[in-house]
Parts: sequence; C-alpha cells; structure tokens
Amino acid sequence: MHPTIKRMQDVVAKGDESLIRELLAEDVQFSPPTYFSTWSGRAPVAAILGHVGQVFSDFRYRRIMGEGKDWALEFQCKVGDLDAVGADLITLNEDGLIQKFEVVMRPHKTIGALRDAMMARVMSDARFLEFKDALS
Repeated sequence: MHPTIKRMQDVVAKGDESLIRELLAEDVQFSPPTYFSTWSGRAPVAAILGHVGQVFSDFRYRRIMGEGKDWALEFQCKVGDLDAVGADLITLNEDGLIQKFEVVMRPHKTIGALRDAMMARVMSDARFLEFKDALS
C-alpha cells in the first residue's frame, strides 16, 4: 500500500486539519458528496476535510482498493444518528500527494444531514469567505 494512503487511514478520522494538509498537493481538487462542484487548493480543502472529520462519528475505512496512483477507500460512518457508507476516490500525483479527492456517499438522507452540518460550520469559519473570494 502507498504510504500516503496508509497515513490517510490514520489522519482522516481524526479531523485534524494540519495532519490532512500534509497529504495534499498544493493544487489538490476536492469534489464533495453534497453538491456537484470542486474545491481547489491545499488550504481550503484541508479546512473542509478538517470540518468533515468533526461532523463524522464512528468513522472507519472498511476496504482499500487500488495501486499506483489510483485508490478507492470504502468507509462507513455516522452523521448525527444517521448511518452512511461511501468511498474516497483518490488520485496521487508524482510526489505521492493527493491530487484529486472525490467522495461518494449514500443514503441521500445522510448526505442532506452532512450538507446542513457543513454549512453551519462553514458559515461560522471566517476563512471560507477568504477562500470563496480567492476562488472567484
């Protein structure tokens, strides 16, 4: 298993933004399960994933599939009292850092709860106004 993927297993569930940041390429692209859009850049993506780590509970990876640059990490978690399963689809760059990070999840009800929890957090995190301006 690639060292970045191995480290990711320990880091993502903790929701520690600084640890997540170390795994991301400077120009990482992140596609969340809550809407069809992409966040770009190490700082905003690390901030988002840090918040997600605080919203998810009982998070664990169930299966890891892949080789080389392309990986799929199947997970299960809770958002509040709702169960979810999903997959982190990861592409690594030449330096072994995460270049693309797409999350797919189900069921729909849990994704809605995740969206609501994340919006509440983002709206109270002043950095997201800065990120939004930088992305515009």
